[in-house]
Amino acid sequence: MERDRRLRAPASLSSLGDLSAFVASCLEEGGHEPRRVGEVGLCVEEALVNIASYAYPEGPGEVTVTCRETAEGDLVIEIEDEGIPFDVLAREDPDVRAGLDERQPGGLGIYLIKRLMDVVAYRREGGRNILTLVVKAPPGRRSAGPGS
Repeated sequence: MERDRRLRAPASLSSLGDLSAFVASCLEEGGHEPRRVGEVGLCVEEALVNIASYAYPEGPGEVTVTCRETAEGDLVIEIEDEGIPFDVLAREDPDVRAGLDERQPGGLGIYLIKRLMDVVAYRREGGRNILTLVVKAPPGRRSAGPGS
């Protein structure tokens, strides 16, 4: 895979297919198994749906997805938008043991992102939300990295 690939699209549900396919291609090029591609795809889709639904209440906006492979073979996915600030890590996890009638609506997508991704980070920089998702290199593909 190239070191850095980027796709910018409207922050709308109609862009989900293209953005999801872009991330899936990055994962496949990195040698990830179909199951892991599906898990990561679900996480990326959840993040993108949140952006499309809530980031731009005043009108249309855009989202940029960047895939970068590290020297160790990990895949770093950054999802950026210029919408309202929203730190996914600050949201409290839902009580997944509670009965359906006892649960508060929402929050399961963010919960899945936190549980399925190897690393999740958020920062607000230059008026942009930047959600970073890291997928560790598949077994047998991980390199020793620089300085080894």
